[in-house]
Amino acid sequence: MTYEIEMTINDHAYELSVEPRKTLLAVLRDRLGLTGTKEGCSTGDCGACTVLMDGQPVTSCLVLAMQANGRDITTVEGVSEEGKLHPIQEAMVGLGGLQCGFCTPGIIVSGFALLNDLPDPTEDEIRRALAGNLCRCTGYTKVVEAMKRAAKEMRKRSRK
Repeated sequence: MTYEIEMTINDHAYELSVEPRKTLLAVLRDRLGLTGTKEGCSTGDCGACTVLMDGQPVTSCLVLAMQANGRDITTVEGVSEEGKLHPIQEAMVGLGGLQCGFCTPGIIVSGFALLNDLPDPTEDEIRRALAGNLCRCTGYTKVVEAMKRAAKEMRKRSRK
């Protein structure tokens, strides 16, 4: 048995037929080919699958696709601006805030939500916002520095 759902993903409307047991993560990756969102632990603990649902970070491995019906979803693919890297992506690359890259999409999406809500976060606020994103490679120092740099660049661009 399948159910019809509608959602907006990265500013594109989708109508999909989904099984009730399918997760949002499975639909994004397997049905829509949006493979930037990673499957890590499948228990909501690692943050690799983080996407925004109506602007708020969620672990897509724990959200059923049916729960996303009528919602606005942003994946890491939707963070870039007109085909160019977002300041968060630029800063992560420029400052070495990524190593193996597996956790990077979830960190970028979580950081994107933070900086959209809080344009000038403190280090503690950044660390709290990224607490649900586990990284085994970086030690987080460069990730936090990247978020600070991205925040500064975003503030600079918004003044223009």
